[in-house]
Amino acid sequence: MEIKTARRGPQGKESSVFDRLGAGRGGHLNNSSNKICKFWLSGRCLKNPCRFAHSETPDVTTIHRPRQTPYYPHSSNALVSNTWRRAPRISQNVQEKVVNHKSSENVPGKSESDLDDIKKKSPESVSESSSECSVVENDSNLENVVEEKPLEHVPKKTAEMVCEFWVQGTCVYGDQCPYLHSWFRGDKFKRLAELQGHNKAVSGIALPLRCNKLCSGSSDGTIRLWDCHTGQCANVINLGGEVGSVCSEGPWLFVGMPNVVKVWNTESGAEYRLNGPVGQVNALESVNDLLFAGVEDGVILAWKGTCESNLTFQLAATLKGHTHGITSLVVGGGNRLYSGSKDHTIRVWDHENWQCIMTLNGHDDVVKSLMCWDKYLFSGSLDCTIKVWASTDDGSLEVIYTHSEEQGILALSGMTDPDVKPILYCSCSDKSVHLYELPTFTDRGRLFAKQEVQTLQIGPGGLFFTGDQTGLLTVYTWLAD
Repeated sequence: MEIKTARRGPQGKESSVFDRLGAGRGGHLNNSSNKICKFWLSGRCLKNPCRFAHSETPDVTTIHRPRQTPYYPHSSNALVSNTWRRAPRISQNVQEKVVNHKSSENVPGKSESDLDDIKKKSPESVSESSSECSVVENDSNLENVVEEKPLEHVPKKTAEMVCEFWVQGTCVYGDQCPYLHSWFRGDKFKRLAELQGHNKAVSGIALPLRCNKLCSGSSDGTIRLWDCHTGQCANVINLGGEVGSVCSEGPWLFVGMPNVVKVWNTESGAEYRLNGPVGQVNALESVNDLLFAGVEDGVILAWKGTCESNLTFQLAATLKGHTHGITSLVVGGGNRLYSGSKDHTIRVWDHENWQCIMTLNGHDDVVKSLMCWDKYLFSGSLDCTIKVWASTDDGSLEVIYTHSEEQGILALSGMTDPDVKPILYCSCSDKSVHLYELPTFTDRGRLFAKQEVQTLQIGPGGLFFTGDQTGLLTVYTWLAD
């Protein structure tokens, strides 16, 4: 009840928690400490009278802070409204932090001249720019924190959190709310539709060739077929077991489940069952007449399709090497298969002679997703990094760039936008999907969800899809100029 009262704003009759000075309306309080109430600063003090001082009215962002957010003391260097701000006389540290961050590592595709320009920014030039900022003598009060003069190469950011009250339909601040009232941020794309039906996490999305149905698999043990024209669920297939992965090749639909891979031909209706996996099949990848399945026991199984009398799938190889479960598979150029695992490694296989060529050690946690782009291999991990791998002169792979996020990486995918610029989709454990333009990792937008997005899929005609842990499948599309 108190939170609802607080959200009515300072003009309401019940906003006394926020507008009282000193001891508030309740009467005199013998307060000798002269300390400001930290709960009043966060808009959560319910005591009237309070033994600490309530000396100023908090701003809208303090009142609107979600109540589960703990109180943190104000630091001298604080990120307020996504812009670095400082207390007086310590601005040089803030400026040096920004400059050093920008020049920390090389980026694929950057020219040497760009790097020279960054290196020429000496500490002397930084101190000169910081000296132009205004200084306030009294730094004991939060009102005396002044905004840092922005550097030209630091892009301005917008609020990166969806308003929880807007989601519930109860936000009273409208356009004045410091949080987003939208499920995405960015230009040239839009949210097209929401496909609701699964009641557990979406674990795979596929678009079989020459089929007007979108296929989605879920931990609820079902495959749903969605009409691509109406967005309605056309059919539900109950499999009786948790779906761990889904992929398609031509008209074929492959579904990974515990101890089995089920196969459907969407044109003929033929159904097959591929036995052999021990445990949940977490990853599937197909190329030409080969199907690869990554299993929870760390083994990769490979089947080859044959058309002698009737179409059949024959087990071609069993690839062993990982010590923990397989999480991701992707086929690249040069007959290579890449596998990511819970053992924190990436293995490179030759899928003609079925041998492991090399093992890549670079991540400190589970490798959740792999993606090939141009001549590069991208790997995303729960260690909060995306690593870009490239071939060396001796044929091995090495990390040429590491991009860091604040949260663990769950899934990677990519496509080109209407301007034919390559876009990387990066799902993180903060319930959002980041969009970056390659090769510079320039921010292009962000998608938000109620729970973590575990599945990303690219479609034709500028369509792309996300599947989250609530079971919601969301359709987005790029907008042509």
